[in-house]
Amino acid sequence: MSQFAIFVDSGANIPNDIRIARDIRVVSFNYTVNGEEHACFSEDMPFEETAKQFYDAMRAGAEVKTSLITADLFEEALRPTLREGRDALLFTISSGISGTFAQAQEAAKTLMKEFPDRKVYALDSANASLGEGLIAIKVADLRDLGESAQACADWVRNNTYKMNSYFTVDDLKYLRRTGRISRTVAIAGTLLNIKPLLRADESDNAKIVACNKARGRKKALEMIADYFFKRATRPEDNLVAITHGDCLDDANYLADLLRAKGVQNIVIEYHDICTGSHVGPGMVGLFFWGQDRRAALPETQTQSAVSPLAQKVHKV
Repeated sequence: MSQFAIFVDSGANIPNDIRIARDIRVVSFNYTVNGEEHACFSEDMPFEETAKQFYDAMRAGAEVKTSLITADLFEEALRPTLREGRDALLFTISSGISGTFAQAQEAAKTLMKEFPDRKVYALDSANASLGEGLIAIKVADLRDLGESAQACADWVRNNTYKMNSYFTVDDLKYLRRTGRISRTVAIAGTLLNIKPLLRADESDNAKIVACNKARGRKKALEMIADYFFKRATRPEDNLVAITHGDCLDDANYLADLLRAKGVQNIVIEYHDICTGSHVGPGMVGLFFWGQDRRAALPETQTQSAVSPLAQKVHKV
């Protein structure tokens, strides 16, 4: 039995085979479609099926919403591990995107009072989707090498901002619908076939911000690949992740751009439902270890490039 357990919220988006092999546990967000509530993750249903149904509903015009994970739900999920005499690391989506991290912190305090001999480390991933997931996978590597929960928590706090993420969307109406961009920008962008590029920023409570824009879908994907090759660390060795909002061909196009320059260790997965509700079908995201976001901003970012779309993503 491992000396400590690793938990993530379902937004971590870790493919099922990797999650099981690395013994990473999931606490699920919930979402609603036209008022009917569902779990974003279930052991009984492949995530691909859940995500496909979700994005199909969005395309059909359904009203979709997501809600944060409460402290009570985290406590319920972690309590059996603590009873076994093991500590726990709990990763969440960025505190700048969701209030879930605050709930995880509250749960950690409650559980450590209940189990005074145990430690629960609530960790802000400063990212979303497989940006969170890749950090948890790295910690599983460190755990399997014999590192302690404390050492792994310290490593995460020192290295979180080396996880880079970039993504684009296909239809601006979803950003418009949830208030991320104005109606005027959405209409103009659609008419001109403008695709925004967005990234996780370097702030203490990291948010998703616009960093550039491209004319046309393929150009946007090529620009994401360019960011990767400017910022990635040891791209030939590290696990790289691509997520998509039910547009596998576009995800494969981006993967082929990376493979053409020697990147081999690529995982492709449907994008998580929690943040997928804000970006919609057709989004494509790329997550990788690279330069620290706080120390080196993307070379092409300028105020004029980001200003039309530099909206903070609202909390869920």
